[in-house]
Amino acid sequence: MSSQPFQTTQAATPPATSTFPGRDLISIRDLSPIEIETIFHLAGLLKARPSNFRTALAGKQMVMFFEKQSLRTRLTFEAGMASMGGNAFFMDQTAGRLDAREKLSDIAHNVERWVDAIVLRTYTHGTVEGMAEHACIPVINALSDLEHPCQALADYFTLLERFGDLKKICLAYVGDGNNVAHSLLLTAATLGSRIRVATPEGYGCDAQIVADARDLAQQTGAVIEILNDPNQAVDGADAVYTDAWTSMGHEHEEQVRNQIFPPYQVNEKLVAGAAPHAVFMHCLPAHRGMEITDAIMDCDRSVVFDQAESRLHVQKAILLLLLGGKVGRSNSRSANG
Repeated sequence: MSSQPFQTTQAATPPATSTFPGRDLISIRDLSPIEIETIFHLAGLLKARPSNFRTALAGKQMVMFFEKQSLRTRLTFEAGMASMGGNAFFMDQTAGRLDAREKLSDIAHNVERWVDAIVLRTYTHGTVEGMAEHACIPVINALSDLEHPCQALADYFTLLERFGDLKKICLAYVGDGNNVAHSLLLTAATLGSRIRVATPEGYGCDAQIVADARDLAQQTGAVIEILNDPNQAVDGADAVYTDAWTSMGHEHEEQVRNQIFPPYQVNEKLVAGAAPHAVFMHCLPAHRGMEITDAIMDCDRSVVFDQAESRLHVQKAILLLLLGGKVGRSNSRSANG
């Protein structure tokens, strides 16, 4: 199906779940501010009262095609689907790209007749877009070389739980301008928040992503700062975020990157410039002693495992909304109670 944005609404309250079913989630750009708030609201309910949703996706089935290794993404999608009464099927594509043996459109037209949703973790963003173009069931981007929308939504849900009003916080991201940085930029811009991204020269974010984030910021009041100095980025920040210096698919660059990125290591010296209440974030897996130190990963202000937990709740909300899950009266009473 076409990767069209979810319906945008200017209503003062979150839209009904009926605006979501059948849509794709390929990019954060597919979501309006109110739609992200809807996901967060539902994720909070799912986290607080999971037993109320045990049959919400009964009879629904989902297939996951993963070209990259995974711990958090696979388990949170599988556990989330099972906890709502649905089934998940895992297709290991780590030995070969998804369309290597068969035309992508043929795969899409087969799968759409068997299951209700497709979750993709791929190298090429075009694979996700191609599947969405041809399949008439929801397609979810669980990571591509361009974006990681589920991760960024989970991260901002974590910050929402910690700080409340996301318009009043500043997130500093230091390190590689990769897919996670892209989705964080777009999420901050959509929510009207403030974000600073500091990367070494030559390792910055995609120019189109930055342009799109700035365009969104003009509508929402967000503040987008693109920097090279990690200390400037962290100064006074409410949250300091980093990711691996070398993403999967770029292993051939590892030695060079390891010589360039040490000034961007999230360590006690760097975070000393952040706000006294600042939290420290990483999407995992972490290379301890490289982009982040043990002292930061394991300190009281680290929320890295809260982020990992948030993946479960946010992805459950996404699945429930896209698949049009049945939320019974008990769930409605819980929402009001």
